[in-house]
Order: sequence, then C-alpha cells, then structure tokens
Amino acid sequence: MTNQIHTTALQQVADIFDQRVPFHNLLGLEIKRYDTDGVEVVINMKPELVGNIHQNILHGGVTATLLDVVGGLTAFAGLVSSKQDWTIEQLQNRLTTLGTIDLRVDYLRPGRGETFTGTGSVIRAGNRVSVCRMELHNEQGTHIAFGTGTYMVG
Repeated sequence: MTNQIHTTALQQVADIFDQRVPFHNLLGLEIKRYDTDGVEVVINMKPELVGNIHQNILHGGVTATLLDVVGGLTAFAGLVSSKQDWTIEQLQNRLTTLGTIDLRVDYLRPGRGETFTGTGSVIRAGNRVSVCRMELHNEQGTHIAFGTGTYMVG
C-alpha cells in the first residue's frame, strides 16, 4: 500500500532523475513509470548514442548507464515501501546517500532498435544496502542486457 508521503517522495526523485541530472538529459533519458510497484525508463536511439558505427548499435556505456539509473530508482522505491511511517524529510535525507556500490552488466545481444526500455525489481531491500536486478529491452521486446546492482540507500 502506497501512502501520500511515498507518492510525493517518489515523484520528487523522478523529477530529479528525469529533469535535473545533466547527464540523463544528454542521453535523453525519460522516466515513463516510477512507483513502488515498478520502474520504467526509456531512451530513444539517436546518432550520439551509437557505439559501433558499422552496426549502428547502442553504446555499451549507455546500456550500463540506463541499467544503473533503473537500479538506483528501484532501490530507492524498495526503501520507500519498506515502512509506512517515513517522513518526507527522512526520505529526502536518504536520497542524498543514494549511490551505486557495485554494478554488473551482462550484454546479451547487440543494442539494435529505436527505443530502449529499462525495468527493475528488488532482490533485497535493506535499511542501508539494497540489491536489484535490471533488464533492458528494445521496442520489439528483444532482451538486450540485464544487470545486477548493489546500492547504498542509507
């Protein structure tokens, strides 16, 4: 069950990640969905994101970045949903400590496509550290890559 403080906190986080992080803006990253039930982040292919000019495929660093962003958002959503009595101030303080501890990316197929969507799920939501699994698919549903990330959440 999501309460109003949870919804407000997640909306603030989505706004920061979606609008105020310059690197995310450079990539064209867009958060399509963000709540305690799921995360969906999209990047549309553009010439600046090509990593292999002979095959016209998405750069592996863009893939890793998208998975990492999804993982961080997923970890924070897991923290938010871990208890009902968070205050907005507590969650804002926790956000300042959000960071990647470890990220593993498995590239399954070349990044061909026009639109790439990252989704995530929590494997373990802890009070200080959370572990998430992230997936990247193109617009045809082809599984391009997956990642496992460990995130500091407090």
